[in-house]
Amino acid sequence: MLAAPVDVEELITAEVLWISVRAGVYGVAPLIVAMAFGLSPNIGMLLVPFAGFVTGFGFACFGVLVAAVAKTIDNFNYVTSAVLTPLFLVAGTFFPITTFPPVLRAIAEINPLYHCVQLVRDAALGHLGPADLWHAGFLVAFALLMWRVAVWQMEKKLID
Repeated sequence: MLAAPVDVEELITAEVLWISVRAGVYGVAPLIVAMAFGLSPNIGMLLVPFAGFVTGFGFACFGVLVAAVAKTIDNFNYVTSAVLTPLFLVAGTFFPITTFPPVLRAIAEINPLYHCVQLVRDAALGHLGPADLWHAGFLVAFALLMWRVAVWQMEKKLID
């Protein structure tokens, strides 16, 4: 592919966009299940695929970044165990972060998954407010930062 008239940024962006579209679509499945169990539909639910898309974009770029810097396939296990699992556990999905000790709460507040959970929860339950602009802005900033860093690192890896 690198021999084609396509640069690394376009390759990475295309791959990440495809993953992001799938993440946005997959984000709708829990909504459908929740509606089947009695959750009333509301207009805010239309934002859920976009939240999934933006979050998926950021984490897909993070995956490309890890692929660019990983020396062996075993390094992916370290990232899953040391980064992704703790982020998942302190995202506020299972219990509110207000019950966390201060250190974990600080980690949760800079966790992109926390912002995704809050945005999706507020959209699905019809409680969108000004704080959700902060959550959306954080996710967009995370996605753009990860995109630029992933492109930069992959260019270093692929181009001599």
